[in-house]
Amino acid sequence: MLSTLDEPLITKRVSDKPRRGRPKKPLADTSDTREALLRAGMLMLTEAGFIRSGIDPILKSIGVPKGSFYHYFPSKEAFGLAVLARYRRYFDAKLDAFLLDAAFSPLERLQRFVQDAQDGIVRHEFKRGCLVGNLEQESSLLSEAFSEQLQATYQSWQARVAACLLESQKQGEIELHVSIEETAQTFWMGWEGAVHRARLVKSIQPLDLFMAFFIQAIQVKTAQ
Repeated sequence: MLSTLDEPLITKRVSDKPRRGRPKKPLADTSDTREALLRAGMLMLTEAGFIRSGIDPILKSIGVPKGSFYHYFPSKEAFGLAVLARYRRYFDAKLDAFLLDAAFSPLERLQRFVQDAQDGIVRHEFKRGCLVGNLEQESSLLSEAFSEQLQATYQSWQARVAACLLESQKQGEIELHVSIEETAQTFWMGWEGAVHRARLVKSIQPLDLFMAFFIQAIQVKTAQ
């Protein structure tokens, strides 16, 4: 039987042996594992929504045992709400990156955001949509907690688009026939619908059609 002093030496010799292939990066601690679960959840929910998404595929994708899931989240609903909150933070930052970019005019910023989102949908072969839009379609089957968080998310996004439109209006790019807030709400209602239709027909045509219609409705008409 090996002594306690011998064991570290044996361990070292084994660990020094070169490994084949790329080692799998370990999840360092609880916060890393929780964040990995949230990221995997975002990917799953952007494709399948909440009702059809299973926990097992998410756990397998990052190598977390099923028994460990409830260490991080007390239920699937709690996990779904946490994923939604994480997605909102991610998308708030994405909107800010585009809509606050002073290198472009306000209207160009909105168009660049739309183009980036459209490129992402095409890159993922129309399999991924908007996580919030997916959950909205399931809202009648989800809890009140989901409904409240979805509405708060839309309010956050609408406020950002409204601020961009207000700046655009001040610069004389656009003229509105309804309030800034109603216009921002109309943008998100139309955009989410266009995303769903684009995924259905696997074409960017609904996205292009919506954006052309929206810009035409608000842009200041130049004299011919």
